[in-house]
Amino acid sequence: MRATRLTLICHARTVAQKLARFPTNEPLEMDWQSAQGSRSRQFKTSSRLLSAPELRARQTAGLFGRKVETVEALRDCDFGRWCGAQIDDVHESEPQALQAWLQNPDSAPHGGESVAALTRRVAAWLTALEATPGHIVAVTHPFVIRAALTWALQSSAFNQIDVEPLSIVELRFNGRWRFRLTGVGHEESQP
Repeated sequence: MRATRLTLICHARTVAQKLARFPTNEPLEMDWQSAQGSRSRQFKTSSRLLSAPELRARQTAGLFGRKVETVEALRDCDFGRWCGAQIDDVHESEPQALQAWLQNPDSAPHGGESVAALTRRVAAWLTALEATPGHIVAVTHPFVIRAALTWALQSSAFNQIDVEPLSIVELRFNGRWRFRLTGVGHEESQP
């Protein structure tokens, strides 16, 4: 049985990230149009290139290839009324709500999606991928990557994972999900 290889890529940096704001459907900070296709050789053998539906993810996916499939399960966490708000402002105006949200994965004081609900959504998508052998490259968001890692590793360390713009994480399924770190000069075709 061939393994499922899932490469998760965080979208490139946005102004919201730079300003420590909860995201909206903002574009990338970089001139992505001039860089379109610039990373397409990085994953030559990938059978599928997927993207979250938000603009920043679709623009980033365009760096890796032209044939991109939008997948709703990869959408960012719904931050409710905190969308676009600066994190420091939320800390000032709603300190208890922010603290509850950070400490309790079932909490959603912003009226959006809880971390637990996000993790269930991502887990359902990962479970569906288990029957899909081959290489899948998916461009998505830091929260989605954190949810995938905590679910695959059966961990509760969601808030201890930092995902930087354009960072790459690899998960493989061959009977169970495994997190894989690759080194510089890693040959893509290795199992």
